[in-house]
Amino acid sequence: MATLFIADLHLQTEEPAITAGFLRFLRGEARQADALYILGDLFEAWIGDDDPEPLHREIAKEIKALVDSGVPCYFIHGNRDFLLGKRFARESGMILLPEEQVLDLYGRKVLIMHGDTLCTDDAGYQAFRAKVHQPWLQTLFLALPLFIRRRIAAKMRDGSKAANSHKSMSIMDVNQKAVVKVMEKHGVQWLIHGHTHRPAVHPLTANQRSAKRVVLGAWHEEGSMVKVTTDSVELISFPF
Repeated sequence: MATLFIADLHLQTEEPAITAGFLRFLRGEARQADALYILGDLFEAWIGDDDPEPLHREIAKEIKALVDSGVPCYFIHGNRDFLLGKRFARESGMILLPEEQVLDLYGRKVLIMHGDTLCTDDAGYQAFRAKVHQPWLQTLFLALPLFIRRRIAAKMRDGSKAANSHKSMSIMDVNQKAVVKVMEKHGVQWLIHGHTHRPAVHPLTANQRSAKRVVLGAWHEEGSMVKVTTDSVELISFPF
């Protein structure tokens, strides 16, 4: 058996191939797992659990089918779907986790997170993140009519794309000191995260010992997962 991790699918109606690939994954590989962890950005955008978007209902139904088959599913919010709430979690059967979670996987202590908080060199993004994660602002946003929320979300996505186009790739990647700091905070030698869309396994030193940081890939042209078993931790890409 194995525990599976995925992130950064950015599901949206404009990308039906990715949705189809995810559904095949849920009905196939995931059914054999001990558990499935989704480390954020399952959706390209999330403006509230009350959004009647048919894609959301379809995905909730399929994840619930996985959970009902005996495979628990856990979710850590990403920077795109940080407003995903308890209503959708109940509908899908997912268990919502905090932004940093330590797991005991077959004798390994593994820290999992979305990964955006590690990109500390991007001061503009971190300031924006701190603002939109304020509970009062989220409550105010979710109280707005859906059509206004859609307009705001679209404007924010356009602004994010424009801002990122002027940033260097290094600024948008993780800060190594931030990585070591969070691993030492939790006393782990393994870290699995997404967000940067740069799949790789990075060796490093943390807690004065050798350690590894495993980065999930985004589901753009192929799927990406980390498969953890008793014997190994594998970063795997696969066709939709």
